[in-house]
Amino acid sequence: MERLRDLAATSAVLERAKGVLMAVTGCTPDSAHGELLQRAKDGNRTLLEQCWLTLGALPPKEQPAAPPTAPPAVAGSWGSTPAGTLDLADVLADVGRDLVRVGSPHDLAGCLLDHLTPEVDADAVLLYERLPEGGLALIGHAGLDPTLAAQWHHVPPVAGVPALDALRSGEPRWLEDAALDSTRYVLIGDPPHQWLTRAWLPVPAGDAVSVALGVLRRRGGPFTPRERELLRAVARLCAGRLRAFDGPPNGPDGDVSQTVQAVFDALPGAVIMLTPLRSAAGEVEDYRIEAATPEAVDVFGRTGRDMVGKHILESYPSVAGEPLWQGYLQALETGRPFEGEPFAYQDVVGDVPVTATYTVRAARLGEGLVVTWLRHDPAERQEQRLADVQRLGNLGWANWNLVTQEISWAAQTYAVLGLQPGRRPVRLERLPELVLPEDKGPLAHAIARLVSHGRPFDVPFRTETPAGVRHLRMVAEAVTAPDGTPVEVHGFVQDLTAQRSAELALVESERAMLLQRGILQAERALATRLQHALLPLPSKPVRLAGLRVEVAYLPAQSGIHVGGDWFSAIELPDGGALFVVGDVAGHGIDAVATMAQLRFTAKGMVSTGSSLTGALARLNQLLLHSRDSQTTATMVLAHYHPDRHVLAWAQAGHPPPLLVRRGEVRFLERPGGMLLGATGAPVYESRELRLEPGDRVLLYTDGLVERPGEGLDGGFARLAEAVRTHGCGAAGSLDAMLTTMLADERRDDVCVLDIRMPAEETQDAQDTGEAGNR
Repeated sequence: MERLRDLAATSAVLERAKGVLMAVTGCTPDSAHGELLQRAKDGNRTLLEQCWLTLGALPPKEQPAAPPTAPPAVAGSWGSTPAGTLDLADVLADVGRDLVRVGSPHDLAGCLLDHLTPEVDADAVLLYERLPEGGLALIGHAGLDPTLAAQWHHVPPVAGVPALDALRSGEPRWLEDAALDSTRYVLIGDPPHQWLTRAWLPVPAGDAVSVALGVLRRRGGPFTPRERELLRAVARLCAGRLRAFDGPPNGPDGDVSQTVQAVFDALPGAVIMLTPLRSAAGEVEDYRIEAATPEAVDVFGRTGRDMVGKHILESYPSVAGEPLWQGYLQALETGRPFEGEPFAYQDVVGDVPVTATYTVRAARLGEGLVVTWLRHDPAERQEQRLADVQRLGNLGWANWNLVTQEISWAAQTYAVLGLQPGRRPVRLERLPELVLPEDKGPLAHAIARLVSHGRPFDVPFRTETPAGVRHLRMVAEAVTAPDGTPVEVHGFVQDLTAQRSAELALVESERAMLLQRGILQAERALATRLQHALLPLPSKPVRLAGLRVEVAYLPAQSGIHVGGDWFSAIELPDGGALFVVGDVAGHGIDAVATMAQLRFTAKGMVSTGSSLTGALARLNQLLLHSRDSQTTATMVLAHYHPDRHVLAWAQAGHPPPLLVRRGEVRFLERPGGMLLGATGAPVYESRELRLEPGDRVLLYTDGLVERPGEGLDGGFARLAEAVRTHGCGAAGSLDAMLTTMLADERRDDVCVLDIRMPAEETQDAQDTGEAGNR
């Protein structure tokens, strides 16, 4: 049981290492196993050691690199979008990222057109700002002819302007019927019908909405629900960027006291406090930064107090539509803190780029949120990785200073050696005292050479622990002074008990396999000799009762005649002929013995006058009361009466005979009959077939028509076609037919009995006699 458990653990490590190679190189499982074996051989290591090294070298999961201008909050949201959310969220994320580089309303319109063209078929984008006197001024456009833009640069405060209507009502205007819209609104264009559908949306900016976003399309048809939702979200996204163009720098709005900001000024790390900005319907549209620590920074380089009063979509526009935005909402609504996945971000320290790992955390505070960027210490991560490698590899490091006599061990070293963690580390020269007596010499000699001459070593040994004997391995090398004198020794101790147990179990398994192989080879040889003795294969066709009979037998594997397929073709005392083809389930000596029983019993019963159905019933009882009552067999019996040219036949679960007559190929309709050994009360029936000159009858076993992945009907159809091609007529070739049928690999033996009625009957009885083969 212990060996089996160790073997299972070793197999798990091997499969994990193979999976690593398959993921990294894209190779097959067999190629991965071969690569591990080759690496172990090249490094003079065992396979299990190589597996541990492969797992230890597995790189950490890579995170997508953040753009140079992205802050930790933005970078943390990239690359973490759950599978299946590719749609509006990704479109908005792309728009937000590109808005960072926008420097004017005109550039903003061009950016929006680039993104909205593939999404809503936009052909032009316009941005109108409401003037103090009530009219509109075109502050940005894309896709619009310059002349037309100049004509519509100023719009007076008249009725019927859809942009003004959207700003007054605070709701979008969807113009989707050009003929009807032209009667209600003043439409931009020359002619105005060059854009068949239009959308005008107010850009939210608190209580006073002053900018309208227009999207013009040349194609007709209404805006879909998805297009409307996308355009509303894009309008909200533009609000923060438009405020950044001309908004005066402002400090705290007064909602948060100076005391709170003073507290934030003293906090370490990057932390901001947010207040949600909600729409009239109560939905969160943005967040206002109420307080920020000195280390907090946005995409424009503003830090600390300079960020206070700004909005999130203004300071971090690419957060829109990302999982981080959803995390903010979850923390705000549920009260449960949200923590995003760790991500890599490149800081600049002293003009030197330094890659660090961050995690963004958001927690609700009153009606707002406190968002923190946590920076993970690289030294801590490295130490954790080292501890993980030691634990997974079941090894521990050790260091001996030969000058100061200081000794330091990893916690895992105590576990590998089976020692209590609180005990004092063992001196290097006293390590052999921990091993079994027969292994002390090699380890002591290796340590002496290392200390005296600085020669590294790799020595296996065994120790006695409360859990039993452990198979260990120690690898060590020396750090030398300039004169070559060793001054420090470092190395590791590894537990190889599982590997050794697996190796011993493998040796035992191989020994058992060799023994079993010898037994099987002896059994095959005996079965082959029995078959040749019981069923000699005739070298040429024979004649029985005026019929020409040819036999073919093809084993599933060349040279191994241990199957249960067999036949019999003899002349009976009444001048007729008996033809039998059978198939015993299984292979080996038992199958050969059962075949011999059935063959000789069937011949004896029919020769002494038993009917075909009576013979099958008695053969069924013989199998039911045999030594192995689970044995089954199929069979077809045929009795030819030459005086009447009648072939009487019966079957027990066997494929039907095939008749070739005057170029027509058909299968005979089977009489009733259950396979032998299946039931104690079977019913067997018989049929008669009158043979005509030139007729050909094939009796065969199921190996002729069976093929993996194909039904029996398909096999019968292939057999009929092969006989029709190669077997119709007096010169039909049995060999050619078999070559066509058995072109692919066979999984079962094949036995065929080819019975032919001469075209012109003769009385020649040459070559009569008995012939047999399985």
